[in-house]
Amino acid sequence: MRAFVLVTAGAIGLAAAIVGAATIPHRMAAVPSWEEPAPVAATSAATGHQPQGPPTRVRVPRIGVDAALVELGLDKAGKLEAPAVYDRAGWYSGGPAPGDVGPSVLAGHVDSKAGPAVFYRLHELKVGDRIEVRRGGGTVTFTVTGVTRHPKDEFPTDTVYGPTPGPELRLVTCGGVFDRVRNSYRDNIVVFAVTQPTQVIPKSAARR
Repeated sequence: MRAFVLVTAGAIGLAAAIVGAATIPHRMAAVPSWEEPAPVAATSAATGHQPQGPPTRVRVPRIGVDAALVELGLDKAGKLEAPAVYDRAGWYSGGPAPGDVGPSVLAGHVDSKAGPAVFYRLHELKVGDRIEVRRGGGTVTFTVTGVTRHPKDEFPTDTVYGPTPGPELRLVTCGGVFDRVRNSYRDNIVVFAVTQPTQVIPKSAARR
């Protein structure tokens, strides 16, 4: 399966690829499976004016997200933990915090047995949309540069977790077709964002 990349603000969204919670029988709702992150050391803030401390909240105006953040670590298998609750997103605390140099990763569920979860509408984001992360007494603002979809067994680990020249953000959730056998979605949706909108999505994320 090819990755679909939004490269302009008017590009078509991935809504057709997302299975809505309302159409999924109760027994099929599942906890997302996240890809194992490559080790990333937290780095210092890009400037002395960046907010300090761990991130506490994420706001995405276009899709109506205004949610608290919880810290995520790795499970015994070395994979990124999924948030324990469905109305909150999680921040991978083993990597950079939002606003620090490097890729900060936020993950959240797409749905639950009760219905849509925090990142249910993540696929609707478009290039140029704003993402705000509350940190300490301030807010770090990011601009979306691209949205991709990948089969879980082809997750772009290096692109998501690899070094970046400046502060970047990734939002990750599940998407695509729901696999009844594995009780999980087959794909991951990844949103790329930067603090400086002149940057573009890494070419390695746009597979041909």
